[in-house]
Amino acid sequence: MSEAVKEGARRERPEFRNIHITQLPNYRLPPAGWVSILHRVSGAGLFLLLPFLLYLFELSIRSEMSFDYFRGVLSHPLVKVILLGLIWAYFQHFCAGVRHLFMDVHVAIEKDSSRQSAITVLVVSLLLTALAGLKLFGVF
Repeated sequence: MSEAVKEGARRERPEFRNIHITQLPNYRLPPAGWVSILHRVSGAGLFLLLPFLLYLFELSIRSEMSFDYFRGVLSHPLVKVILLGLIWAYFQHFCAGVRHLFMDVHVAIEKDSSRQSAITVLVVSLLLTALAGLKLFGVF
């Protein structure tokens, strides 16, 4: 028997187990894992904040005076940061949803193309958020 086979037989194989939530900071997720988690977080955030968003929409279209009040509320920097977070959640959820639609028709399901599409989702959602943030804070 060759020496390589003998050494391979003696070496213990690594044992893979499910990780606990407390071990997440030590675990290195692939980009597809991050996209999956962020897709769920952004969807939950948008769902939970939907009544608030609908209230703001109703407030903005009720009357001219309520629209002016709404504009005053949105001029506060903290409200703009919260709105920027909602904008990010929308873009992240939308881009990840498009990625999932492509995966449903068996496009980009191999390991390398899946990794590339996950990185693309992260980059595109952040770029769109940055553009919306620049517009929101009055840069252009």
